Amino acid sequence: MKTLRFFYALAGLAAANLTFNSCLNDDHGYSLDNVWMSIATARPLGDDTFYLTLDDSTTLWPAAPLHIYFRPDKPQRVQINYTILGDNFQGYDHAVKLNRIDTILTKQLAANMGKDNDAEYGNDPVGIAGMWIGDGFLNILFKAYFSGNVKHFVNLIPDVTASDTPYRVEFRHNAFKDNSSYLRYGIVAFDLSQINTNGEDVTLTVKVNTFDGVKEIEKKYNSGRSTETRPELNFDKISLKNME
Repeated sequence: MKTLRFFYALAGLAAANLTFNSCLNDDHGYSLDNVWMSIATARPLGDDTFYLTLDDSTTLWPAAPLHIYFRPDKPQRVQINYTILGDNFQGYDHAVKLNRIDTILTKQLAANMGKDNDAEYGNDPVGIAGMWIGDGFLNILFKAYFSGNVKHFVNLIPDVTASDTPYRVEFRHNAFKDNSSYLRYGIVAFDLSQINTNGEDVTLTVKVNTFDGVKEIEKKYNSGRSTETRPELNFDKISLKNME
């Protein structure tokens, strides 16, 4: 299981009034003083190199620095701080200089264990601060009471209680009895490639046990193309710890 590196830089992103995907339609020259901050997917190319895709399918080639000590072995969600160097670079929409890259906990769907779900995945409540589907991932920004001394466990499982409605999932949180009065943020991205819609637009229903009871959140999803429901995040501070 991979340790979540919560990205504390989101606070700076919100303070700067930036969205997850900045407008990248400037066909003129770019200043090295300009920076963007985005949520992206790092996609490996198999030779220790990778490129980046944004939620709106924009592609970025990390042209600088030349030696980037980041080697994803599968599609990995990241937060990036970058400077655009130019457009239409060798088949990519933009060549960029990566000023910073921080990983986001990225997971596949977990198996539904039936009556053992509570024991395996927990059912502790969370607050949902943001949820969107982008670049084939369900991205969840949530709040939980977290001391920092215990790793929490988050998962997305198929909801098999409704066999006639295949596009239903459950977000599960296991706090492992972490008794804390500190409310902190976490973010996780789930790869939805296992949920095939055969090119059709569907409604994906996400069941969540929240502080206000069990809720169902609906999102539009199509496995055949990038889906973008880009949120604005407005909060003044982030204090995040390890999860998996």
